[in-house]
Amino acid sequence: MNIITASHITKRYSVHTALDDVSVEIPRGSVYGLLGPNGAGKTTLIRTITRILLPDEGEICFDGRPIKQSDIYRIGYMPEERGLYRKMKVGDQALFLARLKGMSRHDALVALKEWFERFGISEWWNKRVDDLSKGMAQKVQFIVTVLHKPELLIFDEPFSGFDPINANILKEEILRLRNEGATVIFSTHNMSSVEEICDHITLINKSKNILSGKVDDIRRAHGGNIFSVQYKGESSLLTERVGAICEILESEPSNTSLSTLKVHIPRNEDIRSVVATINDTVELHQFAETIPSMNDIFIQAVRS
Repeated sequence: MNIITASHITKRYSVHTALDDVSVEIPRGSVYGLLGPNGAGKTTLIRTITRILLPDEGEICFDGRPIKQSDIYRIGYMPEERGLYRKMKVGDQALFLARLKGMSRHDALVALKEWFERFGISEWWNKRVDDLSKGMAQKVQFIVTVLHKPELLIFDEPFSGFDPINANILKEEILRLRNEGATVIFSTHNMSSVEEICDHITLINKSKNILSGKVDDIRRAHGGNIFSVQYKGESSLLTERVGAICEILESEPSNTSLSTLKVHIPRNEDIRSVVATINDTVELHQFAETIPSMNDIFIQAVRS
């Protein structure tokens, strides 16, 4: 079942159309990536889901019915523009925001102490927010976003400003929350993060949804039947025989190690005969489909 269904969403600002008939379906219990270049419309879509903005056309449904204001308490949202009060003490700030989410003071204190310890920032409880580094402030904002255990978590560019170690900690926490039943939407242009943690994606470009689906399905659909071959043997003879039945994209002969070949086989029914030809000609060590990265797909889709 979908936790969020956005149907034909259009949002205009004066003469600029930020979203143009965009539809997405967010399955419950998934990590869903909203991808796209800066200014594509990702943040506007997030703001319509959280009711910060109302669409000019279309409808947002939560759990199969039109979203209402009270549903906001079931959502945790960390915007790209971080919003901590810089003169407050870190602990007081976190406690204040937790109380705004409806938590009691006792429950908020218990949960905050646990999260601060998990993130290694307990000693910062009585420091002022403006003493925090950007990465440390983002950890605090992440904590207050997830603290009330919302069903839907939305992160806008959550890894921005994090070093690789802390970005990995955040990814592990996102996956843990997903495994505990939360649904996660995050907006990013970091393609490596998408491949590591996303189950589904939507690619938005120039205010339109140009690509949606499961990550694995999208990568396979864009693979184009390209295969890499590693072998030992006579390269010229192999390219002559294989070139007669499929397209050779790259050939790298080697006298000291395995030679490599990249081929395009347009028809699935020809794969078996290509493998047989290679086996009859050289000593075959590997024959594997080359699946494009999400970064390759992203670039190709945005340029087309």
